[in-house]
Amino acid sequence: MTASVEQNLNRSTYIPPLENGDRLTRHEFERRYTAMLHIKKAELIEGIVYMASPVRHVNHGKPHGRLMTCLGTYEAATEGVDLSDNATVLLDADNEPQPDALLRIESNGNSRINKDGYIEGAPELVAEVAGSSAANDLHDKKKVYRRNGVKEYIVWQTLDNKLDWFCLQNGEYISLEADASGVIKSQVYPGLWLDVKALLAGDMAKVLALLQQGLSR
Repeated sequence: MTASVEQNLNRSTYIPPLENGDRLTRHEFERRYTAMLHIKKAELIEGIVYMASPVRHVNHGKPHGRLMTCLGTYEAATEGVDLSDNATVLLDADNEPQPDALLRIESNGNSRINKDGYIEGAPELVAEVAGSSAANDLHDKKKVYRRNGVKEYIVWQTLDNKLDWFCLQNGEYISLEADASGVIKSQVYPGLWLDVKALLAGDMAKVLALLQQGLSR
């Protein structure tokens, strides 16, 4: 084998590392992400690579756990609903997010599980834990979810102690407002009720009690 042939073979098998801010096709993003087994979370948003920083317990880990508790309780009580935690979602040619949590309708919903075990298409509900309103979750990622038809989108801004719940209507996201009791009710998932003030205060007993009320209706 000549040196030039060997060099060409090495170039053809070499997989460049995934770097934050890279502009890649979804195919190339997947190729690099799959090869870097030590990376736990990377996303492709509008063709740009975003790689997660180390996760703090207070600003992300604990709120994430509380959201999963709510959504997991709902899934356990509701037939035909599928919950996922940090699963890659194949949306379109430029977007492959890995949302903190999602709920999808298993039969006749907008997404499916492909032969490789990934979610393809838009889940009916996506939830993200964001540091503040400056986070990508409320800007480019929100546009991506809207454009791809995610019907409800929850963003918990932990530094601002604020939670937004958006609902897709006529191609645009509108904010779902809490009722007089401080409760937001999903427009897609019957019985998915959230006591926002209790959640932000860390009163999970009250959050789950209210959710049980919704589920019993």
